[in-house]
Amino acid sequence: MSNKQKGSKNERELYHKFIEHCYRAVRVAGSGTMDNADCDLIAGKKGRKYAIEAKSTKKSVQYISKEQMSNFVTFSDIFKLQPVIAVRFDRVGWYFMHPRALKDAGKTWVITLEDARKKGKKFSQFFL
Repeated sequence: MSNKQKGSKNERELYHKFIEHCYRAVRVAGSGTMDNADCDLIAGKKGRKYAIEAKSTKKSVQYISKEQMSNFVTFSDIFKLQPVIAVRFDRVGWYFMHPRALKDAGKTWVITLEDARKKGKKFSQFFL
């Protein structure tokens, strides 16, 4: 399975998690490949509105470029959505956090599994 297929599969998994918890959600077409498609999912429920950037990794660390993060935060601000970084670590699961929880690694932002466990929250802790 290619990285793009794996990413799409994980985005669909996350989409269904929102639907199962009575959120309205959409996957953003072209996210990651087209200009102005700066998030992976948009979800909302009773006044709570989120832009979600979903990442998945088999490693214990996930990097996000500063340009991608800047575009994501700007997109969220324009639409008045709360920006959420969702990282799925293989064999561990999803963690959700605000972009401020990521560490500056020079040219990128980084989240480690250890930091995700400390600063991130599971779906039910973050959204319910």
